[in-house]
Amino acid sequence: MNLIQLDIAALKTSDSQSESYVLLLNEISGSRQLPIVIGWPEARSIALALEDSNPPERPLTHDLFVSISNNFNIEFSKVIIHTLNEGIFHASFFCKAKNGKEIEIDARTSDAVALAVRFKCPIFTYEDVLSKAGIILDKTVEDGFLFTEEETDTEEKGLKKISLSKLQKMLKKAIEAEDYEKASEIRDEINSRNDN
Repeated sequence: MNLIQLDIAALKTSDSQSESYVLLLNEISGSRQLPIVIGWPEARSIALALEDSNPPERPLTHDLFVSISNNFNIEFSKVIIHTLNEGIFHASFFCKAKNGKEIEIDARTSDAVALAVRFKCPIFTYEDVLSKAGIILDKTVEDGFLFTEEETDTEEKGLKKISLSKLQKMLKKAIEAEDYEKASEIRDEINSRNDN
């Protein structure tokens, strides 16, 4: 299977899940993006590595792994997000040992990405994962990430005041964000209009 290279586009707070973040990965040679919901510790670790700022007083777990790898001459070569199973991404990172043998190690996707940023190695996925979970975000959605401010304001006024085309876009975004409660409310409003 062909690998598709990704890079980190954004790391934002999740509108649909409290105390979660969305890691947005761009397809390098295309327009699709892969949104992955991650926890606060991993988001913080990725953000610190991306900012390349002063490290914390004590090493984070991912920094500790880098120290061990450097001291034992283990080369971190790539990350592959290989599976999407029941809404959860699965990944592996690949290391080259002193003897040159490449070893695949199972990891949570957020941890694998945190290590990839530190080792400055590429992140890949497969077409089937990207076609299943990839999305194309336009500029307005990217600015607000999951919902634009205009949509949020309109939602507060009630779904009945939103145009059908806008509701269909909101439904798609709610499903992509795995906010099924909001998706069911929007779906019910669309169905009630279609029944009339």
